[in-house]
Amino acid sequence: MTDSIFLKIINRELPADIVYEDEHCIAIRDIAPKAPVHLLVIPRKAIPRLCDATAEDRELLGHLLFAAGEVARRIGVQDAFRLIVNNGSGAGQTVFHLHLHLLAGKNFSESQLGF
Repeated sequence: MTDSIFLKIINRELPADIVYEDEHCIAIRDIAPKAPVHLLVIPRKAIPRLCDATAEDRELLGHLLFAAGEVARRIGVQDAFRLIVNNGSGAGQTVFHLHLHLLAGKNFSESQLGF
């Protein structure tokens, strides 16, 4: 797999608005937000799609959910947010490095998502 835009951000080769980071992941503001708050929680390990994760990635996958909750608490949206994972181009995935979309700041319905 070639270096994705996310690996370039993780390696500080490209700028991004990083709002959280730890030894396993980072969270950045999405450059094309679909909600008033739209962050991406990205593992440092390059896993192309969720379905490409292996048994050894179980702990990391759980950590991504924990980190999303921590980010939501830190930015004050812990009472109402949505997490989305797109798996494959048919599901809207455009960067093939697993990531979670954290959306908040508005009332969501399926027709308003735009994914």
